[in-house]
Amino acid sequence: MSTALNMPVFGWFQIIRLGLIQACLGAVVVVTTSTLNRIMVVELALPALLPGFLVAWHYAVQMVRPRMGFGADKGRRSTPWMMGGMLVLGAGGFTAAWATVWMATEPFYGALLAWLSFSLIGLGVSACGTSLLALMAKRVPDERRAPAATTVWLMMIVGFAVTAGVVGKLIDPYSPQVLLQVSAGLSVLTALITALCLWGLEKDADPQTVPVRSEAAERQQKQDFKEAFKEVWADPAARTFTVFVFMSMLAYSAQDLILEPFAGAVHGFTPGQTTQLSGWHHMGVLIGMLAVAGAGSRWVAGRLGSVQAWMVGGCLFSALATVGLVSSALSAAWPLQANVVFLGVANGAFSIAAIATMMRLAGEGGAGREGTRMGLWGAAQAAAFGLGGLLGTAASDLAHALLGEQRTAYAAVFALQGLMFAVSAAVALRLRTGPAVQRTPLRFDGPVLLKGGSSS
Repeated sequence: MSTALNMPVFGWFQIIRLGLIQACLGAVVVVTTSTLNRIMVVELALPALLPGFLVAWHYAVQMVRPRMGFGADKGRRSTPWMMGGMLVLGAGGFTAAWATVWMATEPFYGALLAWLSFSLIGLGVSACGTSLLALMAKRVPDERRAPAATTVWLMMIVGFAVTAGVVGKLIDPYSPQVLLQVSAGLSVLTALITALCLWGLEKDADPQTVPVRSEAAERQQKQDFKEAFKEVWADPAARTFTVFVFMSMLAYSAQDLILEPFAGAVHGFTPGQTTQLSGWHHMGVLIGMLAVAGAGSRWVAGRLGSVQAWMVGGCLFSALATVGLVSSALSAAWPLQANVVFLGVANGAFSIAAIATMMRLAGEGGAGREGTRMGLWGAAQAAAFGLGGLLGTAASDLAHALLGEQRTAYAAVFALQGLMFAVSAAVALRLRTGPAVQRTPLRFDGPVLLKGGSSS
């Protein structure tokens, strides 16, 4: 009989520190995938497929997430990987801005530098994000995992929204020099915040302990990555949830790279205004997340639907919101900003329900496989975002070539996105065949982030 080893569990102070790191990660990513994308397409008049390829490549690099999660299951410290990942991400973010500026005069060399930059971004996100999730799955007690995940994701969305709004104002009117200055400042600021949050994090924890080693865990320690991955994939619940993550994120990301160019080309928005529009979308996601977190609080849990119901409903309302985007493409009078906020609310609703499911399923797989499971779902999301970005931008370019008119072309792409959201809702319904926890009432016991980063 092996002796059980224990490690301290995280309280809310440590969880919020992890949330700040996640917010920093999102802050750098949102500028590289949204603002730089719009500048390449509108200001530099480059094909939308170029930023689509770059963003898809940074997601392709993230296919290393399961392997990184497996490494976390083996017991490595997460702090060096999170700090190193943030530094690599910051370097990639700045060089991506530099590459975008360079494309104006040297498109070929600028594109090569952009490819290298987005490779660094993908590696940085993988190292930092996967290690962070694995650390949460190991150090956060079972009863606190869902609200902890909610808090961390809400803080990331806050980082998206705040960064998009602030950067949008700082770079308007656009100039290459201002873009480089803002990008460099953002990379330095996020690195400093991450270093402060990580200081003593893995030593500073609640005096309670949770078991992390058993005979089964000893057996898992001897497995190689291929065996561990096969074991996780053999679980029907994990496999079905992986399909849902892929399908829903494919639908979610289809408009990600064309929304800002669409607002600029069809509605005449400036670079700053389109960046702020992206911020409104992320603000809508935040509202949707907060609404579902409130619905799952201890005061109303059990009366406002199950986790699965919120996932299905969120996907269906997301499909309805994309129908509105079709209308906005065909009519300049359509309230685009309100439509984008509504889309964000629906996206946030199904996302937070999926996050709650993810954290539960990570724990249900047994100790010692949390990182591998998180890595699998992170890789599914990355693959979906990469493919979705390519599909969205390629469909946009193809529709422009075939239809020869911008409004109808964008309407066709948004209609395709709506269809994918409807398919995602159908996949979510199949989760009924999974474990009973999927049919339980939505519930987030414990503190949930509310306003301005405070917890109650």
